[in-house]
Amino acid sequence: MRRSFVAIACAALLSVTALPATAAGKTDPRQTAMDAAVAAGIPGMVAVADDFRGVSGVANIERPGKPNASGRWRVASVSKVFVATLVLQLAAENRVGLDEPIQRSLPGLLPYPEPITVRQLLQHTSGLPRDLLPEDSWATGPEIDTERFEHFDSDDQIRLSTKQPLQFKPGTGWAYSNTGYNVLGLLVEKLTRKPLERVLAERITRPLHLRDTSLPRDFPFLIGPAARGYEQLYDAPRGLTDVTTYNYSRYFGAGGVVSSGADLNRFFEALLGGRLLPADLLSQMKKTVPAGGMEYGLGLMKLNLKSAGICAEDITIWGHGGDLPGFNTLSFRDEAGKNISTLATVDLTASPDAALKRQLPMINEFCAPVLPARAAAQAPVPSL
Repeated sequence: MRRSFVAIACAALLSVTALPATAAGKTDPRQTAMDAAVAAGIPGMVAVADDFRGVSGVANIERPGKPNASGRWRVASVSKVFVATLVLQLAAENRVGLDEPIQRSLPGLLPYPEPITVRQLLQHTSGLPRDLLPEDSWATGPEIDTERFEHFDSDDQIRLSTKQPLQFKPGTGWAYSNTGYNVLGLLVEKLTRKPLERVLAERITRPLHLRDTSLPRDFPFLIGPAARGYEQLYDAPRGLTDVTTYNYSRYFGAGGVVSSGADLNRFFEALLGGRLLPADLLSQMKKTVPAGGMEYGLGLMKLNLKSAGICAEDITIWGHGGDLPGFNTLSFRDEAGKNISTLATVDLTASPDAALKRQLPMINEFCAPVLPARAAAQAPVPSL
């Protein structure tokens, strides 16, 4: 995605704005927050927590009907947590070293002379370019519509992206990189000699009974959707464009997974509960570096809600956010074991007000926001 276009989503501030007053005990604050986001312009929202399954708005703007809280959606960069888990499982089996150069396993893939380690790829400290150049990807809103069935082989995005120089010397900075996670997807395939989607199924989705979770690669249709996804890709008076049907093979390791709220919660419960990784590897996964208003581990985002000025309580949450055309995802778990996953069905072209309010259902899972209206902190999640 072209950075100037993505910046609309990246630059949004997480603001604890005033929500409609409700009688005590009658409306769940997560539901109230979703309704406020829909009133601000999000067509539909879903939120799934251990004690709550809520929806707001519509599933399809062309006909009546609420979103389906049990349905599937494109979880975008939350996919990175699945891929990171697979890499760490292989590291636990001594099939790769976290501090060995990726060039050892994938010789000739990257054009840079500098050694780049597996750990640096996992933590976005590799310096690899974030994404494709505009001439190789979306440069305008309409191109998101017209290029929806473009196929990318597993190494196409990497080869095209790495025509650009490194952003910095590996290990000396932090910068989000979808390219790095496509490299990690190829690493999993090289070490296992199996397609990434098969490894995901064998090691994570089948053992955890995640029946809604898959990596569809070239398959463009979303089966059993929670709701349709939309963007304002053309100037008025043309309305929202449905971008649900899409080939996201360009993001096969970085953002290609489809899942559901219940599956995401079950996955993070298993991962952070120690069921998918040995204790030492989970500890390394949770060792973070500063990352622009949050912290980032090996495929995991960490946010302290008190330090961010959002909650009065000292609450730390772990998880990931994701952004793709039409689908905004937040999936987080606190250290007390509370989970929530949310979907908003406009992402890149949401208004500033809607981009702020779609984050509040997630925050309300963990605390009652304490800042007054107009107060703000930096958004906890970067866009895909």
